[in-house]
Amino acid sequence: MAWQCAKCGVDLAPKSTVFSYMGMTFAHEVLRCPVCGLVFIQKELADGKMAEVEQLMEEK
Repeated sequence: MAWQCAKCGVDLAPKSTVFSYMGMTFAHEVLRCPVCGLVFIQKELADGKMAEVEQLMEEK
């Protein structure tokens, strides 16, 4: 079963997306709505890679 956009009701598709935090940017492939662009960030990504990048940026 595919994730669907709560706003548009269409299936989310993997797409490289650019994130910005404290003036730094990084790209990662996440599920995104092809209609409105709403991004779905899985818990594993938020608790893992994104938390790691956040911690590195705050230490600088």
